[in-house]
Amino acid sequence: MILYFSGTGNSRFAAEVIASVTGDDLHDMTPDLRAGKAPVLHSENPWVVAAPTYAWRLPLVAESWLRGARLSGSRQVYFVLTCGGSTGGAWRKAKRLAETCGLAYMGFLSVVMPENYVAMFKVPEPDEAEEIIREAVPVLERAGRTILERKAFPPEAPQAGGAFLTAVVNPVFYGLFVKDKKFRVTDACTGCGLCEKRCPMENIRMKEGKPQWGGACTHCMACICRCPAEAIEYGKRTKGRRRWEMKEK
Repeated sequence: MILYFSGTGNSRFAAEVIASVTGDDLHDMTPDLRAGKAPVLHSENPWVVAAPTYAWRLPLVAESWLRGARLSGSRQVYFVLTCGGSTGGAWRKAKRLAETCGLAYMGFLSVVMPENYVAMFKVPEPDEAEEIIREAVPVLERAGRTILERKAFPPEAPQAGGAFLTAVVNPVFYGLFVKDKKFRVTDACTGCGLCEKRCPMENIRMKEGKPQWGGACTHCMACICRCPAEAIEYGKRTKGRRRWEMKEK
């Protein structure tokens, strides 16, 4: 079974491509997170965790979900993390997480997808994004075949400073930057409420037809990137900046 967490669709897409090869079922973590419940799941096939990379590490909310989940059947787990550039030393945290959950670590795969972290970085041009996706598909398909054969993923290539980024920079980044105070809504807002419905943390509430953030943000960018009116900004940094959403099939 493929377990995925995805704010703007990159990791959902990765999960879908792998599932097209393995035939596995997909399980979206977001409804569980919104409901505040620990899932009870069974799979005879290996578990595959597909998620984005947040500051060179698996998102803390995804880690928490996995620790709380009751997974029966297979004891093997693979990790597939999407990123805009680098996963740093995220594989070390993933391996430790697998051990904590009583699962056999079968490897870690970094997959470059179009950048979605508009709070800090620019989204690629459409043609560039299409090329990134085209290059990602065969990587994901090979991963699916490896999983079918119950083989471990090849070891991750060492990344300069990766361990430092994941172990030291990540907690500092979360502490200083993963906040929602800079989110604001413009006059373009139509009051559709999709941001409230799509927030995995249930951190957005509509008040007088406008979204308000409640302080429990994980910076998944679902609200700002998936707003149909592009009415959400993050301070001044995102003004005029392209958004990214991988549309569902």
